[in-house]
Amino acid sequence: MPVVFHIPGPLRTFTNGQSRVEVDCSPSTVAEALHALWERCPGVRYRVLNEQGDVREHINIFVGEECIRYTGGLDTPVRDACEIFIIPAVSGG
Repeated sequence: MPVVFHIPGPLRTFTNGQSRVEVDCSPSTVAEALHALWERCPGVRYRVLNEQGDVREHINIFVGEECIRYTGGLDTPVRDACEIFIIPAVSGG
């Protein structure tokens, strides 16, 4: 079963304009799922991760409704056919 990534507007230039990218893999963690996304859409990687391989501060990643910052980070477990949302933080005043 594929993992579905939901891609925000600013990153769609790296996914050929697609808002959803399906990756046919069976990852056990978010890191493995993201690795499969990088293979298909390599330009997304450095917009999501910093040089140390950590999720950038202004990016939130959700597995379903759970933010990975509170569920184990990149080691957060994933199931087959899960949906992963990449969401840039919004700020303003």
